[in-house]
Amino acid sequence: MKSVPIAQFITVGGVVQGVGFRPFVYTLALKHGLNGWVRNTSAGVEIHAEGTPELIRAFVEGLRQEPPPLARIDSLTLHESAFEAHTVFEIRESAPLPGAFQPISPDVAVCPECLRELRDPTNRRFRYPFINCTHCGPRFTIIQDLPYDRPATTMSAFPMCAPCAHEYHNPTDRRFHAQPTACPECGPTVWLERGEISIEGDAAIRSVVAYLQRGEIAAIKGLGGFHLACDALNERAVAELRARKHRVAKPFALMMPDLDTIRQFCYCAEAEARLLTSPAAPIVLLERRADPSTQIAFSAAPGQNTLGVMLPYTPLHMLLFEVLGETDGLKALIMTSGNHSEEPILTENEAARKHLTGLADVILLHNRDIHIRTDDSVMRVFEGHDLPLRRSRGYAPYPVHLPYDMPSVLAVGGELKNTFCLTRERYAFMSHHIGDLSNYETLRSFELGIAHFERLFRIQPTLIAYDLHPDYLAARYARNRAEQDHLPTVGVAHHHAHVGACMAENGLKGDAPVIGVSFDGTGYGTDGIIWGGEFLIADYEGFERAAYLKPVALPGGDAAARKPARIALSHLINAGTPLDPDLPPAAALSETERTIIQRQIERGLNAPLTSSMGRLFDAVASLLGLCQISTFEGQAAMALETVVDPAEVGVYHWNIPALGKPLILDPAPVIHSLLADQRRGMDAGRIAARFHNGVARLITEVCLRLHRETGLNQVALSGGVFQNVTLLKKTLPLLRAEGFEVLLHQLVPPNDGGLALGQAVIAYHQWRRGRVNHEVFG
Repeated sequence: MKSVPIAQFITVGGVVQGVGFRPFVYTLALKHGLNGWVRNTSAGVEIHAEGTPELIRAFVEGLRQEPPPLARIDSLTLHESAFEAHTVFEIRESAPLPGAFQPISPDVAVCPECLRELRDPTNRRFRYPFINCTHCGPRFTIIQDLPYDRPATTMSAFPMCAPCAHEYHNPTDRRFHAQPTACPECGPTVWLERGEISIEGDAAIRSVVAYLQRGEIAAIKGLGGFHLACDALNERAVAELRARKHRVAKPFALMMPDLDTIRQFCYCAEAEARLLTSPAAPIVLLERRADPSTQIAFSAAPGQNTLGVMLPYTPLHMLLFEVLGETDGLKALIMTSGNHSEEPILTENEAARKHLTGLADVILLHNRDIHIRTDDSVMRVFEGHDLPLRRSRGYAPYPVHLPYDMPSVLAVGGELKNTFCLTRERYAFMSHHIGDLSNYETLRSFELGIAHFERLFRIQPTLIAYDLHPDYLAARYARNRAEQDHLPTVGVAHHHAHVGACMAENGLKGDAPVIGVSFDGTGYGTDGIIWGGEFLIADYEGFERAAYLKPVALPGGDAAARKPARIALSHLINAGTPLDPDLPPAAALSETERTIIQRQIERGLNAPLTSSMGRLFDAVASLLGLCQISTFEGQAAMALETVVDPAEVGVYHWNIPALGKPLILDPAPVIHSLLADQRRGMDAGRIAARFHNGVARLITEVCLRLHRETGLNQVALSGGVFQNVTLLKKTLPLLRAEGFEVLLHQLVPPNDGGLALGQAVIAYHQWRRGRVNHEVFG
């Protein structure tokens, strides 16, 4: 007996706009002989499907199992609907829904289909630097509002020509409702400026390549902002870029044309190749080859055994490298953020002309506006999984999925590597990388970013979370915003937030606490001193400080982080060891400095106490003569990790007290053992390895002690110290051998770039328990 047609109303939530989802639905409906319609709304995609129950079931199964590559379905619901006797299946106009929201796609690297067209001389988009389709191209950086339609993007300034409009409205075309779609006749253009010289189109791309080949520096407008580029094999050019940018030692990112080239300079395993060629196309930290056939300039990454490398991810980048490939020689470009150090990446043409002229010899511009600046993401690979160091282009604003519904919380993050987080229902929308909130420009970028996310995702915060440090600009913003909008606030301890972020991204509901190991350089503690070497028994509602490094003085406060010899001297004094003239820190400090530092420590004058593990890494790097001046965060610790001898199995043991709550872990025995090996002439690589081995053993032994006391067997590792892959490689086997389940970061960075996620979930739980600051209510 023939089945009677029925009607089903289907709603699909997730990243389902700007990814070819409606044409996919249209094609799937035709395949199964269904009638009805599909449309975008502010909440996602709605489908009215009419057909037999069997065909509708097959259709729904296809929706679940065969979505477009960039789509991410978070919800799919079905309801019976009135049968309307449609005779065709059609794609309807979008319908805005007041207050509704949905996740949106990040920006996506150019796809293989568009690359083929870019290289096809018979194609009308041949060598067009803004080619894109529903499978690739700009998304987040051009969206001004939802629904994601062309009038709500920066492409609204470019009316489509007839051929583009035909593709745009053809449901079977790859560019159906691809909002940035364009061609040379109707779309954005590229041009070069050098003083009074202006060159347009393909000639501009060829000209900028010629300048790069001559060793000059170019500012190149990209997807989320400007890059500063130069020949990465030309030491003079790279050193000049460092000098102009006042960037003393922090590694530059590199761009190389393909995996084969990358493998000439770096070791690149399958997992790293997968990450490099993924739609996100991040910068990936790779181990350098010791003896490549040609050398990357030393100044690209001074003293580092890794390089941060990415592949070309826009058509413009592809064209640059195709021109470069026409001649031998230049195989890699420095591609660093287009800004002065510590300022936000520039996005506007006029601002670039004003601020980059002194940095670059030539500027390559285009007229597709960037609505929201987005830096390149930076990733490492650990045990075959992603380890984010900076989560931005290609990832933001895709949300972290929470294990429960949450109200709308704004978490403002920290001071360094700032990101913010806005929650709604089961989504935690982590922002793009904002940077260090150390100046007005970055603070303004932070404020504009929050306003954009609130508008985009229809979020009105009901609660604001912030770091306890009283002087953080983000915390000041939170308090001012709360007073202005009459909102409650929750201050969240820095290291509790680190552990909370790790728990949340691993899907923990918080039913039971974990052992949280939170190691970093700086974080304000609940007792007013600087923490950073913490073992916490923590859930979302609170924590117990179960163990921590014995606090030592930080002479000069922040100055000690910039001059590791200061903290080395402090650890020597703590260990009861004089600063002998033959020790490397002695040469880095004048006699006057040493006297002043000793008096600061003795009198507690401008010498706050710190329990920081990150600062201990700095002290060891200084004692080994690896880094005496730190010009960027983590420089000394990176130098220490770089020299580790992988064959060394010796361990510097810590004396863990038999009694005490909390356990206070004195690093003095480690300092004594290190100095003894150094005086025996042991090389820095073996000493660095023994130090790492000792920290791994310390983590394991303290966790075992806490397990025996609490019965807990989940260990969450978070904080900037756990960017150190060498430490992770040494720690995880020890913990797992003792039966621990180890939670790591794979979605948000372990550094302060992930802090806002932890703040948000912890603040929600504090709010539920009534632990909020009420004085801000009006």
